[in-house]
Amino acid sequence: MAFWDRLSSRGNVDDRRGLGPAAGGLGIGGIALIIALNYFGGGDFSSVLPTIINELQNTQSSQSYNSADFEGADSYEVFASTVLGSTNETWSAIFASANRTYNPPLLVLFRGRTQSACGGADSDTGPHYCPPDETIYLDETFFEELTTRFGAQGGDVAQAYVIAHEVGHHVQHALGISDQVARDGSNDASISLELQADCYAGIWAYSIKDLGVFEEGEIAEAIDAAAAVGDDRIQSKTTGRISPETWTHGSSAERVRWFTRGYETGSVEACNTFGA
Repeated sequence: MAFWDRLSSRGNVDDRRGLGPAAGGLGIGGIALIIALNYFGGGDFSSVLPTIINELQNTQSSQSYNSADFEGADSYEVFASTVLGSTNETWSAIFASANRTYNPPLLVLFRGRTQSACGGADSDTGPHYCPPDETIYLDETFFEELTTRFGAQGGDVAQAYVIAHEVGHHVQHALGISDQVARDGSNDASISLELQADCYAGIWAYSIKDLGVFEEGEIAEAIDAAAAVGDDRIQSKTTGRISPETWTHGSSAERVRWFTRGYETGSVEACNTFGA
């Protein structure tokens, strides 16, 4: 366990883990509206049945997480806020050195499903950054999937790496890099974007490694997590085949290499994956 209490800053976290159906599915009223619109529009009820079933499942999923356990700031919320606050310090200093102002992102913790400006977030999507609302969405149960399905070691440093990676996407958004990649639209550009976010996560780890936060060998958790989410490893685990032409995030080796480069150099210039 890393010594997170040696970091004093806190980021802005919106904890929605205890919310009910309002955070996700349409609810009973919404389902009734679907039926009514379909009926008065002359449609067949069977045509909307899959939608209704899906929404009921989403509603039930949200209800199952409606718990008083998430009232107040529990240990996980404090952890996430601490990591986010530390990344805020890292990037604020880097932006200031370039005469720019860094506007920190919001981090939403949720379970099951929640609303976002990108059309909603759910557990299947995994941790991600939504540019329109400049918010990171994180279902912490993702880390169970990372260890049980994809064989990562797990651990708090691995989870911190994931948050720092998504913050990397926020930095790319602030610098206009994400917009350039969106206009390009190619898989190669998408891979470069993801690898750069890994490198940026490494820069964050570099910025705190002299504070005594990490115990000896703990940074290996982050490196292992980077390897676990490589396209080749995910494809091998899920389909038994590896198809490089469909990759969007890069191989395990690439992800480890770029995170390590950021961690060893602490240099934004060293993270130019687009020129690699």
